[in-house]
Formats: sequence, C-alpha cells, structure tokens
Amino acid sequence: MLNQIWLTFLSVGPGIFCIGYTIGTGSVTSMAKAGSEYGMKLIWVLLLSVFFSWILMEAYGRYAVVTGETSIFAFKKRLKFGKWWAFLTIMGVVIAQWSALSGILGLTSNGIYEVVRLFIPGLNETNYWFILGIAIFLIVILYGILLIGKYSLFEKVLIILVTLMGFSFLISMFIVLPPVKEIISGFIPTIPPGGSLMVAAFVGTTMAAPTFVIRPLIVKEKGWGKSSVKEQSKDARTSAILMFVISGSILVAATGALFHEGKTINKVLDMAYALEPVAGKMTVAVFMVGTMSAGISSIFPILMVAPLLIEDYRNGKMDTRSKLFKGLTGFACLIGLTVPIFGSNPITAQIATQVASVFVLPLVITGILVLINDRNLMGEYKAGNFFNIGLVAALIFSLIISYNGILGLKSFLF
Repeated sequence: MLNQIWLTFLSVGPGIFCIGYTIGTGSVTSMAKAGSEYGMKLIWVLLLSVFFSWILMEAYGRYAVVTGETSIFAFKKRLKFGKWWAFLTIMGVVIAQWSALSGILGLTSNGIYEVVRLFIPGLNETNYWFILGIAIFLIVILYGILLIGKYSLFEKVLIILVTLMGFSFLISMFIVLPPVKEIISGFIPTIPPGGSLMVAAFVGTTMAAPTFVIRPLIVKEKGWGKSSVKEQSKDARTSAILMFVISGSILVAATGALFHEGKTINKVLDMAYALEPVAGKMTVAVFMVGTMSAGISSIFPILMVAPLLIEDYRNGKMDTRSKLFKGLTGFACLIGLTVPIFGSNPITAQIATQVASVFVLPLVITGILVLINDRNLMGEYKAGNFFNIGLVAALIFSLIISYNGILGLKSFLF
C-alpha cells in the first residue's frame, strides 16, 4: 500500500506545483483550527473547494496543451481589456501570495523551534533569535536552490516535501481517528456560528489562484502538447484527490485530538501537543515533519510567483535563469522574513492572508471561462455543457465566498 501511495506521488507532474501552492501552513492552520473549533462540520467546504479546483486545473491545463499558450499571456492577447485583466490578475495573485509568505515562514520556523524544544526541554518557550535564525537559514537554502534555475530540480524537491507531508498527516489522522459517522455527517452543508471567516480561509487556501494561473507555464515547461491531453487530465485529477486526502487528514486529526477535548489552536504546536498523550513525542515529531514540509513546499513556489507571472505576461514562457527571476525571488525572500523579524503572531497573520486570496478568484475563473469556450482556439477540445456548468458554479461559489470573506474579515478586524 505504501509503495502504491509513493508511486501516486511520483506520477504527479505539474500537479506537484499545484499541491505546493495549495497545501502549506495556511492549510494546516485553517484545517487544524477548523477541526478544533467545529469538528467535521466544514469538510463539505473542503470537498467543494477541491472539486472546483480540479475543474479549474483541468481548464487551465487543457487550454495550455491545446493552444500552447500560457494564462497571463492569453489574458493579455485574447480578452477584451486584456492588458488590464492580466495586470490585475498578476497584482492580486502576487499581493496575496507575498502577504501569506511571511506568515508561512513564521509558522514553519516556529514549528521547527518547537520540535527542538520537545527534545531539549530546557530551552525557553520563546526564543526570538533562535527562531529568526531558523527562518534565515531556511530562506537562504531555498533561494540557493532557486538560483540553480532548473525546473526538474524544483519538481524533485517538491515531490520529496509533498510525500513527507502526506505520509505525516495520514499517520497522525489514523492515530486519533474520530467515529466514521461523525466524519460522514460533515458532508451535510452547514456553516456553524462564527464559521464565516474559516469558510473563506478554507476556500482561500484550497482554491488558490496561483495554482491555476501558473499551471500552463509548468505544463509548457514539461513539454506537453495536444498529444498529452489525457496525461494532463490525469495529472489534474490526481492532484485534486491528493489535495483532498492530505487536507482532510489534518481536519480529521484535529477533530479527533482537539474538538472533543474542547481545545482550540492558539499557537503552532497546540495540535501536535494534543497528540502526545495518545502516542508520545514521536507522533508529535511526525506531525511537525508534515507541518514543516507543508510550509517549505509552499514557500518554494511562492518565491517564484512574481517573476513567473511577469515573464508570462511579457513572453508567455517560464524563465528561471534571468536577472528578473533572481532579483524578484530575492526580494520575496526579504518579504518572507517580516513576521520572523517583527515577531508577529504567525497564526493570526496566516488566516487573515488566506482570506485575502479569495478576492482574485472571480477574475481568474472568468478569464479561463471565456478562453476555453473559444472554438477558434480550442476546436474539438472546447468546454462542453458539463464542464461549463462546473466553471459557472465555481464562479458563483467564489463570489459567494468573497462576500462571506468580507463579512468574516469585518468581524475579525472590528
């Protein structure tokens, strides 16, 4: 069974970047916090979000393999007011991703420090310089890998991180598995009191706009063309399934470990410490390996998002060796250090920035909805009725969640 799971991870090509963008410490935080406060009551939101993510990954991937064009370049070239459409998409995605970056790095470095404390109890509960040192070390290593500039290397790094993450969270889930009946009941749509912000955070971390707009660049870099339509579809489907399994395992584990005990998430290791009485320190370490892998697997592609989208706008291709790529990824590294430097609460920052991600979604969905229905471009691969229903439903869902996010942010801030 474990061998089959490993082969499944290896079979995901461009989709591995989708998982990297989608499942980070934002997902871990949102799923763990939701499970601790509401149990399984929001798993239906996760299922809907993953379903729509699959629809959008398929749409962007299909457009790329059929036309050979990338998303931002196609927005600029094919849509009415295309330059503005492309510009607003780039700005929305980059601002949301850069805002999330510092929270992710903060959570990851805090998590590593907590694991060290777990095995060296004499360390202080908080140690600003130690945590900042971890953050700087991580960002320097990741930047060094990016300077090599090889897509194949990026993919291999992400496969390792995502595999570690998946195994860690699945093991944690089975240790504290709640009743199956309780899990099934969560698929009945309902929003518990005070859950509006968390619903928006769920969607923001699962239906991640960069997951979709970056996909054509990765597909093109992979060398896929019209002959790879089925391969692309399999990649999108496998990626969506893995997203649901990994994110769902965190939600289930949080429900089993925290919800029935009346405990909620207030700091990075609350979830892991709840596992310790059940299975000991090693289980805590396993969960934190998953959390750290999730964080690093998100930081890695987020650092690249700005230069990739700008090159997409300018040339419609991926260029990981240019001065622009090196400069903007370096600048993103500095942005990532803001939460560790100022010592902000990374969990609060993380949930707020995940909500911000939903507001660019309607723009991203509308753009591909127009493009994939252009018969002159798509020919026989033009979206059919079922696919269009899925895209329109995703658009309506994103608009509802955006409105829900505004209400949630209003109550969160005021």
